[in-house]
Amino acid sequence: MKRNSIRKQIIPKASSLLLTEEYQLHTLANGIRIAHKQVPYTQIAHCGIMLDIGSRDEQPHQQGLAHFWEHMAFKGTEKRSSYHIINRLENVGGELNAYTTKEKICFHASVLDDHFEKATDLLADIAFHSVFPEKQLERERNVILEEMSMYLDSPEDAIQDDFDQLVFPDHALGNNILGTIETVNSFGREHLFEFINQNIDTERIVFSSVSRLPFTKVIRVAEKYLGEIEHRTTSRIRKAPDSYVPVTQKKEKSITQAQCAMGQPAYPLQDDKRLPFFMLVNLLGGPGMNSRFNLSLREKYGFVYSIEGNYTPYLDTGFMGIFFGTEHKQLSKSISLINKELKRIREVPLTTLQLHQTKVQLMGQLAMSEESNMSFMLMMAKSLIDTGRVDSLPEIFAEIQQISSLQLQDIAQEMFNEQNFSYLTFLPEQD
Repeated sequence: MKRNSIRKQIIPKASSLLLTEEYQLHTLANGIRIAHKQVPYTQIAHCGIMLDIGSRDEQPHQQGLAHFWEHMAFKGTEKRSSYHIINRLENVGGELNAYTTKEKICFHASVLDDHFEKATDLLADIAFHSVFPEKQLERERNVILEEMSMYLDSPEDAIQDDFDQLVFPDHALGNNILGTIETVNSFGREHLFEFINQNIDTERIVFSSVSRLPFTKVIRVAEKYLGEIEHRTTSRIRKAPDSYVPVTQKKEKSITQAQCAMGQPAYPLQDDKRLPFFMLVNLLGGPGMNSRFNLSLREKYGFVYSIEGNYTPYLDTGFMGIFFGTEHKQLSKSISLINKELKRIREVPLTTLQLHQTKVQLMGQLAMSEESNMSFMLMMAKSLIDTGRVDSLPEIFAEIQQISSLQLQDIAQEMFNEQNFSYLTFLPEQD
């Protein structure tokens, strides 16, 4: 599950051609934006087409359709069979992939830069010219049903999906991205074309690339394969979730270890509190072995193998969750330890040294994430769609340095009141 998004994103609409230290930006006549970062030391080109369409844009009868589209895009286009799609980049040692989130669909590729044009051609073909063959439709339906079964057999994954539904009931953000068995079994070619026509907006699409290629070549190739796409806009309006009410729910399952999720809605994408809140979540349950939850529940008491806290901002809301697995007899103690840490962060402000260490750790994690050219390519596209630009590391570091201990404590008191949390627990079935 891809939940955490470290990069802060604010920012106005980009101009037709924009040059910065981080990236270069050009807008095609049809509204599709071309973003490129030139990196002289690599021979690999990473590129992707990201669309501002996700599972939250589905109607109730369409649950899982965005993800179904992502799968079916590889199964045949107007000029290529699925066999030729699979082998187009694999034959030159490249990689082709895709993913669906609550708000985005992305098709992306990585190849030697000699094959950049080949990759761009293929990405444009599967994103905009898929024909969704009937025979392939039935085969892929079975593949997705198997994928759903795999998630259901993994309580660590299943609890995250079920918890979304608990926090965002009767809203598309609470739906499983994979859909339901009933909806997946109901999809036909006409549903895919209908969904695409309802949601495609070329002004909400970014072609992003990172390579040593000059920007002029990237624009030329993009114009060739993406410039022909018809300009389209949509009047789609994303509905914000209704007011939140905490819920506690327990389910018995055929598992040996209890699984627990606790959390609540959080700040949206452009909230000024987003970055300091992310810092707090990172301090409590981030990937570092020195997170407060890990030091307490794993290192001191040995109650868990792993525990994570994550924060996912959306357009109009956000999500904060804490997830862990433990022996049933240690569940209550584990929750008490988590609440103890939440109380400490609310009541005891960080010392000057603790604040400095928290900032340094987050800045280091950000810098390391930017070492991955593919990750930067994907982040660049998402940031441009969501906010209109990409913040540079120096800009983000400067904002991190301005965060105060008092500011963090105020946010902790607002967001870490366990009485406002929803709780979902998977318990081993009783004999």
